[in-house]
Amino acid sequence: MSENETENLTSEVAEWFFEDYLPSWVGVGNQGIDNGPGFILDYWGVPLYYYNTDGGQWALDGDSVIALLNTTHTRLKENGYAYTDVIDPVVRVYHRNGAAIEVIWSRRRADHTEIERLAVHFELIRTENGWRIAGIQFRFTDADSLSDAWAADNGALR
Repeated sequence: MSENETENLTSEVAEWFFEDYLPSWVGVGNQGIDNGPGFILDYWGVPLYYYNTDGGQWALDGDSVIALLNTTHTRLKENGYAYTDVIDPVVRVYHRNGAAIEVIWSRRRADHTEIERLAVHFELIRTENGWRIAGIQFRFTDADSLSDAWAADNGALR
């Protein structure tokens, strides 16, 4: 790919992720958008791998993918979830059909107190239906940068 093609693709992936996926995820999560958890199949692929420091799982069908989202949204709603701050985002394009996004999510209440902070790596693939997240790796962290969050000695290995 030429440098221009890479820049265009990077913009395309970032726009899809940060201007479409994230507002939808947040809106359903904070009940600002009246939509059930099934909306996630427009963003998360099937199958989907979902792993953290305690292990993880493969969600092999749509119902399993929806259940993963529902578990997270239910927990966050119970804690007064309102929005997510995006910290230290990185968009990496591999080729025209694959990319990755890494980011720190600071999930917060309406009073701006933090519920949780996660360093997250998303694997993205282009499908016949557009971009989809094929895998998610994450860990809880207190870090303000991805380099600190991913460092083995930062105390976030939990």
